[in-house]
Amino acid sequence: MKFRPLHDRVVVTRIEEDTKSAGGIIIPDTATEKPSTGKVLAVGPGERREDGTITPPDVKAGDTVLFGKWSGTEVKIDGEEVLIMKESDIMGVLEA
Repeated sequence: MKFRPLHDRVVVTRIEEDTKSAGGIIIPDTATEKPSTGKVLAVGPGERREDGTITPPDVKAGDTVLFGKWSGTEVKIDGEEVLIMKESDIMGVLEA
């Protein structure tokens, strides 16, 4: 199934962080917080303004982004858990 987000929506998959502490202790899933970084999978065409013009999004597919702890809605698409959020929920793009 293909999914195309509408308007200023963005589809993001979380980037799992290392589950080991600096000392080598393995941290169980129940004790870790969900990561707040992710990779953009798909982006909508942009936000439609009142005059009908569309403002293109600042992020693109493939960007690594930082988002808020409670941002987005978790859904499963083809068995993969993804987040669908507004572009305004994204705090910034992480660059190498």
